[in-house]
Amino acid sequence: MTTEFLDNKIFSIVSQTAEQMGVRAYVIGGYVRDCFLGRPSKDIDIVVEGSGIELAEKVGAAVHSTVSVFKNFGTAMLRYHGIEIEFVGARRESYRRDSRKPIVEDGTLEDDQLRRDFTINAMAFSLQKDDFGSLVDPFGGIRDLDKGIIRTPLDPDTTYSDDPLRMIRAIRFATKLSTQERKFTIVPESLESIARNRERLRILSKERIVEELNKMLVCDRPSMGFRLMEETGLLDYILPQLSRLKGVESVDGRGHKENFSHTLEVVDNVAAFEKEAIKAGRLKDYLFEDGVETVKVRTEPYLWLRWAALLHDIGKPASKRYDQHTGWTFHGHEVIGARMIPKIFNEMKMPLNEKMKYVQKLVGLHLRPIALVTEEVTDSAVRRLLFDAGNDIDDLMLLCNADITSKNPRKVEKLRHNFELVKEKLVEVEAKDAVRNWKNPITGEYVMKVFGIEPCREIGILKEHVKNAVLDGVIGNNFEEADILMREKAAEMGLLPKE
Repeated sequence: MTTEFLDNKIFSIVSQTAEQMGVRAYVIGGYVRDCFLGRPSKDIDIVVEGSGIELAEKVGAAVHSTVSVFKNFGTAMLRYHGIEIEFVGARRESYRRDSRKPIVEDGTLEDDQLRRDFTINAMAFSLQKDDFGSLVDPFGGIRDLDKGIIRTPLDPDTTYSDDPLRMIRAIRFATKLSTQERKFTIVPESLESIARNRERLRILSKERIVEELNKMLVCDRPSMGFRLMEETGLLDYILPQLSRLKGVESVDGRGHKENFSHTLEVVDNVAAFEKEAIKAGRLKDYLFEDGVETVKVRTEPYLWLRWAALLHDIGKPASKRYDQHTGWTFHGHEVIGARMIPKIFNEMKMPLNEKMKYVQKLVGLHLRPIALVTEEVTDSAVRRLLFDAGNDIDDLMLLCNADITSKNPRKVEKLRHNFELVKEKLVEVEAKDAVRNWKNPITGEYVMKVFGIEPCREIGILKEHVKNAVLDGVIGNNFEEADILMREKAAEMGLLPKE
């Protein structure tokens, strides 16, 4: 018996309500799995041998909670003390070859467990009065959980062909559930089936694929998932631009860094560094609503920082060149990569808003702090970095620190030491010059007013001249000095103030 997992009052309420209706109800899926893993869970799935919607409505009335009904899916959901509870009728499913949308019929608990993706997600707790809390586990999910394996209840070819999203879910669960103490693995016959059925991914929507990738990216060690997708051939269908980073080319016995492995190492580094920074309260999120900026301390992994890490070197294949004197180079890969981001986001049906622009910015700037590490750290260079990065400077610095990888520990230690000096310089210059999110004190409207001119090329020249002077430290970051400099430059150009 596992009644200790069902001590929340909601379970006894569901049990009593189901008994009054004359139906049988069970807790099933992720909540059951997470109970045995000792993981917190705020999502509970209830399967009913009868109408899930009707049971949800009666439970909602009993606990005074609003019930959301989704008739197309035969489900209903309510919230109870911060917990989200979803109700569904037990069902039997069959599939057509050209669609992952099943033909659904009413069924029993056994039918419902058969349609589940993996044995560890098919376990259920009984909510019946006579055996309350007993585990219903027809496929040995508890055994698989103990061994740390991902296995399908049915033949894997059937499971994956019916719904190919389950192939990505298998990899996502292996990534999510693995810890330092225990690694979850997909059984060999299931991995082989994923490779055999990879072309079935073509029937999936990009949105559903991205949803799984996003969940993978915010895991503690995302690299595991992307390696499995590469090994099974899924990555070629999902994100071919990333697959192209794989491999090492040699000329005259000289090879370059294996960029795919490097990228995954950077993603894992970002996950570790961000977790540490969140714990220390060092990262902030800047939110804009109705033109008002709200600053909050970050408490959860930032998905788009993970995407920036994953795509930071995406421009390397297009920029790769071999020089007989210097060897392999990837000059300009950050510029090429930044240009690729909108197309990748568009193809993947991801947002083309400020989130895409954030990723594009970090990809385009990711070499700048490293350049400061290897060169003299001037105030001017730091001002320009602060100006270009704005509020994203801390995330950029975290990404660049994660990008320091080498098999030579001394090299890494030296670079990381110098990197700390750059961070100190950033703080010093920002405190002195307030350049982050800097706005030019000389506006186009002001130039037109002073010189009595219409919009023209000269306005841009004057504004750029002032901007460069401030960032280079030629003048202070204030209107008075900027105005004097603007008038001097205008005089050189033959522009005189209006009488």
